[in-house]
Amino acid sequence: MAKNKTHKGTKKRVKVSATGKLMRQRAFSSHLLTKKSANRKRKLRKVIQVVGSDTERLRSLLGR
Repeated sequence: MAKNKTHKGTKKRVKVSATGKLMRQRAFSSHLLTKKSANRKRKLRKVIQVVGSDTERLRSLLGR
């Protein structure tokens, strides 16, 4: 049986941490930043963990 291929779009957007957690960037941080407060923009810079219900699907897309 053939191996599963890695989904390249997912690979670019989701990173696996050293402990195996799936980490992603927040949305709404690329443009129209003048109307957003500095506090909001600072919180958007942080990397967050993927929600539990999505992790199994994303792991299969990443081939892990």
